[in-house]
Amino acid sequence: MLSGQSALAVHGCAAADTAPVHLLVPYTRRTYRRTGLVTHQGPVDGADVDAVAGLRVHVRQAALAEVLCRSPRGKALACADATLRLLAEQEREAFRTRVAGRVDRRPDIRGRRQAHELLTLASGLAESPAESEVLLTLVDGGVPVPEQQVPVLDHRGVVLYRLDFAWREARVAVEYDGYRWHEGRRDSDAARDEDLRRRGWTVVRADARDLVEPARLRSEVRELLRRRGMPLWNGGGDPPSCRGDSRS
Repeated sequence: MLSGQSALAVHGCAAADTAPVHLLVPYTRRTYRRTGLVTHQGPVDGADVDAVAGLRVHVRQAALAEVLCRSPRGKALACADATLRLLAEQEREAFRTRVAGRVDRRPDIRGRRQAHELLTLASGLAESPAESEVLLTLVDGGVPVPEQQVPVLDHRGVVLYRLDFAWREARVAVEYDGYRWHEGRRDSDAARDEDLRRRGWTVVRADARDLVEPARLRSEVRELLRRRGMPLWNGGGDPPSCRGDSRS
């Protein structure tokens, strides 16, 4: 059956790679080397098989557990976010619990710590794989876990903007500029940032270059948070989180 990212892609996860194809086969079957195919041998439980478009596919929670343990961290988090985004908000926590259980039951213990760390960060709120990578870049840079898709309201309670990442207490936000979405919008983005500044927010803009060379983004955000009295994270234990802050 299809497994890992291949299974997630069939289940509708837009962040999953469609090549190479990952296939899980039982120990009793011989495997062959083929270009574009990666085979994994392991136990195949019929209860873990979904039929999607005529294909035998690993159930979502098992496929995601595999990806979280085996894939590079940025790709794994993007797949987790995209998979959670397919679910209704009230279903996400229960699904994360099922995935965590699958991680703990994997015979191969390698990658468990990474998987649990990424599950803690995954929320389903990232609107693109790049936003998932920005979140990971920020947390790896020692800043508290930000809230995502934070609404900014006017005096009547009408939503004016939604911020990609925000630390409400410090009134600091990070906005990711994807090329296709923001190309040709420089003037409107600048006007938006100025309006947010008047409302007490400082906006740091990030783009694809910051995912390759993150030092500038991390340094700027850390300095802004430090100036506004927020604790930073220097390793050890879980990073502090701003999630669940109800202040607007």
